[in-house]
Amino acid sequence: MDDKPRSAPPAKLGKPSDAARRFRQPHWWLTLALTYAIAAVSGFAAKAVNMPLPFMLGPFFVMAALSIFGFRSVLFPMGRELGQVAIGVAVGMRFTPAVLAAMTGLLPAMALGTLYVIVFTLVAAFIFKPLAKVDDVTAFFATAAGGVADMATVAKDYGGAPGSVAVVHAMRVSGVVAIVPFLVVLFGQPGNAPDATVVESDWLLVLVSLALGYLMARLLKPTPLPNPWLVGPIFMGIIIGVLGLYSVKIPSPLIGIAQIMLGTWLGCQFKRDLLAALPRVTFSALVISLFMIGCAALGAVVLTLATGLPYPTSFLSLAPAAVTEMVVTAQVMHLEAEVVTAFHVLRIAVVSSTVLIVFKFYLRLRGGSIGSRV
Repeated sequence: MDDKPRSAPPAKLGKPSDAARRFRQPHWWLTLALTYAIAAVSGFAAKAVNMPLPFMLGPFFVMAALSIFGFRSVLFPMGRELGQVAIGVAVGMRFTPAVLAAMTGLLPAMALGTLYVIVFTLVAAFIFKPLAKVDDVTAFFATAAGGVADMATVAKDYGGAPGSVAVVHAMRVSGVVAIVPFLVVLFGQPGNAPDATVVESDWLLVLVSLALGYLMARLLKPTPLPNPWLVGPIFMGIIIGVLGLYSVKIPSPLIGIAQIMLGTWLGCQFKRDLLAALPRVTFSALVISLFMIGCAALGAVVLTLATGLPYPTSFLSLAPAAVTEMVVTAQVMHLEAEVVTAFHVLRIAVVSSTVLIVFKFYLRLRGGSIGSRV
């Protein structure tokens, strides 16, 4: 009797997977085409009205609204990851030996900036808990400056509510992406950071660079390194640039496509059912997002005074959002994208490796314990 269950799985190998069946459905392809047609039109419309970061913010705003109203979009497989590869290679090419030497001088500021972000996200947890009426575990991991998937997983392991954590992180990242570019335009100066030195824009070299960036991301994916789809291509771009193998600029149309992929993915994270089920958490997430943006704006003043960095660069470096979106913002607005990258990569690495230590410290301050629902 025990042999039959064991022989069943091999018999299923010939059946197409769910993904394969999905690809064969005309409706899936039509919805995919419609999703990105809407996103592309939104990007061009945003550009027409001079919206900052139009090809990311346009699709983001429109797709978020459609998702909230119940539109079931279809995302391009690995679209966000491939978009990050293009952005990562483009940013990595900017790291010349002189830039890397300058980065070492900013290490103390990066360390203090990371500590500052950890402190104000810890304060945010104290505010969020009574506001949203959630437990200690959920409050901490919902406001921690880490990746949404990582924080939701760890919260679930320790007895928190992963759905609430995901909502808060989506609101935080989306709020920063939606607000920060406008604040940079309103209160900052236009960036004048030069593009990477370019010898030629040979499409063959562009494709080789993207392929190498993708390969590096794949190699780093099993490692604990944060966000390998962006950090891996950045490393590859640095290697190509520093060794002087060749110099090439990622064409603007590819950067625009990458922005559309990122903006569409981000907007589609606003699931109607999840937001409707957690209205108090959603409102509290908005309040906390504004609080953290305000903390980053104040910290950026100190960072600018201490280092001489332009205020918009300091602001993006401390903004409590995903590294990809902040690097894209810096890249497109001609700010110091390599500085923003360095600040965020260090912050994610430190947060990922110390989050449980800080969590225990938070519980001690709260007088609670792991798994506490009080």
